[in-house]
Amino acid sequence: MDPDAVAKAFVEHYYRTFDSNRAALVSLYQDGSMLTFEGGKIQGAQAIAAKLTSLPFEQCLHAVSTVDCQPSGPQGGMLVFVSGQLRLAGEEHALKFSQMFHLMPTPQGSFYVQNDIFRLNYA
Repeated sequence: MDPDAVAKAFVEHYYRTFDSNRAALVSLYQDGSMLTFEGGKIQGAQAIAAKLTSLPFEQCLHAVSTVDCQPSGPQGGMLVFVSGQLRLAGEEHALKFSQMFHLMPTPQGSFYVQNDIFRLNYA
């Protein structure tokens, strides 16, 4: 397993799904998963999906600038750090964002999101 290739594939899948069908992201989380979104903590796949689908915009497009990853622990987890821009429909300027994922392996050989931290970067 090449961690960089796994991270790149995950990031492409995550943002493609976010931009086209946010509700489908529920399958990437589990009951013990936690999202920190702009400082607010949400736990559990259903609660995370509810938060993401309730965001106050219908359409968006993520443009990823960087993806960094590191192996995490003996269970085969991975830390994935993403930076990029988020363009909302009808908005003139893109918003800069950073997001960190802690991915954990599943028995089926894929990964789920154990931890997810998202922040807009205001500067």
